[in-house]
Amino acid sequence: MSSGPPTAPPSAASSARDTLARTTNALSIVPVAGLTVLFAAGVKVPEYLVYAPFVASLAFLGVPHGAVDHLVPARLTPCLSTAASVLAVGLVYLVLAFSYLALWFFAPVAAFALFIALTWFHWGQGDLWYLLTISPADRSMTPASRLLTLFVRGGLPMFVPLLAFPEVYSQVAVSASGLFGAGISPEAWIFDSAFRVIAGTVFVGFTLLSLVIGYRSSTTLHDAWRVYVAETLLLAAYFALVPPVLAVGAYFCLWHAPRHIARLMLLDKGSAAALERGRIGPAAANFVRDSAPLTLAAIVLLAGLYLALPESASGLQSLLGVYLVAISLLTLPHVAVVCWMDFRQGLWR
Repeated sequence: MSSGPPTAPPSAASSARDTLARTTNALSIVPVAGLTVLFAAGVKVPEYLVYAPFVASLAFLGVPHGAVDHLVPARLTPCLSTAASVLAVGLVYLVLAFSYLALWFFAPVAAFALFIALTWFHWGQGDLWYLLTISPADRSMTPASRLLTLFVRGGLPMFVPLLAFPEVYSQVAVSASGLFGAGISPEAWIFDSAFRVIAGTVFVGFTLLSLVIGYRSSTTLHDAWRVYVAETLLLAAYFALVPPVLAVGAYFCLWHAPRHIARLMLLDKGSAAALERGRIGPAAANFVRDSAPLTLAAIVLLAGLYLALPESASGLQSLLGVYLVAISLLTLPHVAVVCWMDFRQGLWR
């Protein structure tokens, strides 16, 4: 691997990264591994518990992880005022969220497909930043290797459940798109076994390629490559064994969101200073303070969307569909902000 420029902000001292690594590993690796073992042993859970992570995500890590976007430009651009940052991000959210809502009303199938693609990209994007910066930092990945890593790590939560649980994937797709009238058909080609076999083979090939490239471009079997392999295999087993609604909801709260919150903490001077002293508490308190107002606004949006839908939603699956539509409206502008963060922090250089 050829050495590239640092991808972490200047404030991301090694002690701060170590503090974040310990915290995020406790929040993500431990529960994901635990759930994988439990369901591999044949454990069954009541249906209502499958949806519990999505309910929890409204206030715990999931939705809040994107509720500090309005402060990001000011923290990454010293010459930009907080007011200008809030205004710029507010306009981005307003335009993109309402545009996406219009797409749901006029082309629900395309809107659902875009949501899956966006989430695939964004969750891969989040893991890529973490692997480059925190876990342990591997800043020498080539651009091609970074792109392949993004594709694989985003595809594990978005694509493996389709391979392992096509009926449930179909039900969720039908429920979400069906809220706007004619949605995805449960007989759509994407749920066909032939497509899943071919696409699954291709995905496995790309996954193996990412592991091989990571190994061959190292002079030694370094810690970063071992972490990547271990996490990739763990996530593959997790999404193949754990019921998909539970698996995706828990991943959102306990894996993706904490890793992005870690990124945000490094941008806040007070939080970064606390992390350098090994103190996660003050950094967490700062994040809660900053994210609380827009987390509440997101919950209000969810309630408003429920009332505005052309088709009434009842039952756990339909309510999950409402949740996914609301989250999609926030995901598009959130991805735009994170892409800008990637550019400013040299994620692809």
